[in-house]
Amino acid sequence: MRALQLLSERELKIVDLAAPPAPAEDEVQVAIGAIALNHIDVWGWRGMAFARRKLPLIVGAEAAGTVAAVGAGVSGFAVGQKVALYGAETCGVCPACRDGRDNLCEDVGGVHGFHLDGFAVERVNMKARLCIPVPDNVAITDAACAPITFGTVEHMLFDNAKLKAGETVLVHAGGSGIGSAAIRLAKAAGANVITTVGSEDKGTKAHALGADHVINYREDRFEGVVRKLTKKKGVDVVFEHTGVDTWQGSLLCLKRGGRLVTCGSTTGTVAQINLMQLFQQQYRITGSFGCTIRNVADSLAKMADGVALPVIDTVLPLERIEEGLARLESRQVFGKIVITL
Repeated sequence: MRALQLLSERELKIVDLAAPPAPAEDEVQVAIGAIALNHIDVWGWRGMAFARRKLPLIVGAEAAGTVAAVGAGVSGFAVGQKVALYGAETCGVCPACRDGRDNLCEDVGGVHGFHLDGFAVERVNMKARLCIPVPDNVAITDAACAPITFGTVEHMLFDNAKLKAGETVLVHAGGSGIGSAAIRLAKAAGANVITTVGSEDKGTKAHALGADHVINYREDRFEGVVRKLTKKKGVDVVFEHTGVDTWQGSLLCLKRGGRLVTCGSTTGTVAQINLMQLFQQQYRITGSFGCTIRNVADSLAKMADGVALPVIDTVLPLERIEEGLARLESRQVFGKIVITL
């Protein structure tokens, strides 16, 4: 079977590997149909893995496919059924896992495609508990955007920020994969959405997605525009995932008692905070990492109901994945880049 391996920094190669054995009693074998690219793929491609890993490594952290075989002890899955794959190798037995808080696993083995072999391979054996059924009317290319992209947004907006109808949320980088998903999911929940983008073209597309106000951060200081739009009150929620470049401005955009939730640091990892501002304004700042299996299932249900579908910029074959990674790295993308096998 074909697999795409990272051999060294920025060196990818399609190789032939032996097909996996029959799935174990608690496993299903999945024929991968599509992989959605994320910044974690770019980091791994650059050689920026923050834990030990061994090369060559099969890439691909977010994927969906169809069940090709079912282990003897597995129920609830059938050959030909579509599934999305949870990308972290959680233990399944610690208190967090048993409580459905999978992204707080106490003995996680790593992330597929980053620390562990990933999903850019024709077939893979997975623990059945890490496979999430995909509704029949959801396309594989859309389902591939659920385990990280939509799941992360679900966890950020609704588990952590507790976003409600009628509230106002500032979504940074509305043209990114999770930014575009956040616009759609927040609007579907009845929120007012302000978003930042880096070009006029992306601004037009963000408006088309449903954003109520779009700010080109290359032309205007977003925090000044947000204060004006909210009549100096500020927003209820800031959806932060860009890092140090927007951190201080994001805090200035919050209303008293506002909530900031962050999952990323693509522009830098170290930021300062004014502690007096923090406690006087009673901000609530929450770090958010990954998502739960429930978040993935909820995302797929919303796709099936037509509530919110992924924004897919480009679909590329496996042979052109480096082109997709380079576009993602240069931010020349609106929405998701999906790779098909």
